Amino acid sequence: MVRQTCTGGGLLDAIRSAVANLERHVDEINALNVFPVPDGDTGTNMLATVRAALDEAEGVGRDATADRVAVAVSHGALMGARGNSGVITSQILRGVAEGLAGRKRFNGLALANALALGTKSAYGAVGKPVEGTILTVIRESSAAAVAAAEHDDAMESVLAALVAAAEKSVARTPSLLPILREAGVVDSGGQGLLRLFEGALLSVRGRPVEAAAGAAAGMPHSEARTAVAPAFRSGVVALEEDAFGYETVFILSAAPGEELDVRAIQARLEALGNSVLVGGDGRMVKVHVHNERPDEIIAYGLSLGILTRITVENLDTMADDVREARASEFVADGVAATGTATKGAAAAGASSTTETRAAAPVAARPPAGVDTQALPAAAVAEPTLNGSRGPDTVDIDSTLGPAIVAVVAGDGLEKVFLENGAHHIVRGGQTANPSTGELLRIARLARSREVILLPNNPNVRLAAEQAASICTDRRMVVVPTRNAAEGVAALLAFNPEEDAATNLEPMTVAGRGLATVQITEAVRDAKIGGRKVKKGQTIALDPDDGLVAVDSNRDKAVMKAVAAFPPEIGIVTIYYGADASLAETEAVARQIGLARPSLEGVDVIHGGQPHYRYLISAE
Repeated sequence: MVRQTCTGGGLLDAIRSAVANLERHVDEINALNVFPVPDGDTGTNMLATVRAALDEAEGVGRDATADRVAVAVSHGALMGARGNSGVITSQILRGVAEGLAGRKRFNGLALANALALGTKSAYGAVGKPVEGTILTVIRESSAAAVAAAEHDDAMESVLAALVAAAEKSVARTPSLLPILREAGVVDSGGQGLLRLFEGALLSVRGRPVEAAAGAAAGMPHSEARTAVAPAFRSGVVALEEDAFGYETVFILSAAPGEELDVRAIQARLEALGNSVLVGGDGRMVKVHVHNERPDEIIAYGLSLGILTRITVENLDTMADDVREARASEFVADGVAATGTATKGAAAAGASSTTETRAAAPVAARPPAGVDTQALPAAAVAEPTLNGSRGPDTVDIDSTLGPAIVAVVAGDGLEKVFLENGAHHIVRGGQTANPSTGELLRIARLARSREVILLPNNPNVRLAAEQAASICTDRRMVVVPTRNAAEGVAALLAFNPEEDAATNLEPMTVAGRGLATVQITEAVRDAKIGGRKVKKGQTIALDPDDGLVAVDSNRDKAVMKAVAAFPPEIGIVTIYYGADASLAETEAVARQIGLARPSLEGVDVIHGGQPHYRYLISAE
């Protein structure tokens, strides 16, 4: 008999089967990495994300209504999201939860609508959506689900149409994205989504995929603190230039047994004021609004639930740049800028140089008048595998300037960041992307009311921005650093006497002012940028994974990469990884010094990073 509807218990079963099916195919998905580098982790990130979702759903149990299970799945995925694929998956599940709101059970038509909302949410989470990715797959498959449901709303029929459309969409991703076609692979995130859909369909058909023995043992994902799901309207990056009156900001929590209507709140506040931003879910929202009567805004909030963290600022006495900075903080909007790094940024903490000169670490300076003995010691935090457990929040000291949290892989790089003023380190990077929940927990170690987050990896940036958008404890700003070298340059441009929003642009400019390459070995034959790469060859990649050089001889590949640096550079820094030795790196440094005699120096620093033999920067 074809399954017509789904209960909360049925949804939980489908999620279990979906997660188990993804787990069975995780190696397949990781192998679809476009670049032949040894750090493909799309499958690993997606699996960690949906395991977190499943764990949260298990907590409400099979007797819960469908909407309660969906909300739990969304919350777990939000906090457990790792990597760009994981963040997009969490946003899909957030939209599904929104579509199932108020339903004890649902049919295929309701599911199709929920998936369409998931598509909208996923696209909204990405600043510049690219077709031929997981976004295309969810859009095309959800549209097919809607079309199928309008003819036959049985659960099994709609899921079957969803899977069939996802298969076709994944298969054609190479035709939409040249880089996939060139590499000879389909999109890994789209393939992961297909595997999730397949598992859900098998569950509805009575043949659920069983989890591997011990697969999720010891991997709880629940988050003790209620989180606010990001629901900011796209396109809002700053307050209006003619802002007037008062800026009112607060956290609104639903009254016991009640649920907040985010859209209704948005509409009502837009009638009361302007520059309205409302982010959250049925349990909690963060509100920002401008008007001349803050008492009306607060009274309206009190009529709906419990208010905390209330701030009211007089905009008429606030400078334009400060208003804009506060708006940027609220939406955690990153700045994409280019410029020149601080002179000597990459040299700080150098272990040795080919030319004798000062390279003393630069420590972060506290604001004037602050007792340095009261400052918290720098800390390295080891997140759990799933991101569910970590330190509780600490008391905030409003006299302290912004705290720096950096995501770093490698003992040597940790040392460099701490010596140069980072307050907290999140261990992670390639193949070990920290989750949204982990980043939030480590940020709560900071005693400052503002936190500046350095992701140091393109695949950590979305999770970092998601953490910033849902953070209720502190203001979080993300500087979009793409590797550790950019992170060091950004760190040295940090001014502790300015607020986080003011620091954002100069730190971004400093990071992007470096020329950097990462050196590794190809793990398979491939074609990148029209150039053939053979397994075992040394390749040099720029921060956006563009191929800079390739050669069967490692030293020749390095020298080709360095030759591509701008002629006016003065300092080259080599961070050597876990697979390299100091002696061989010093030899490479000498070769670079001889090839470019105009350089002021070539610094060698122990990074200890995995997968990449060298991270080389030039300024």
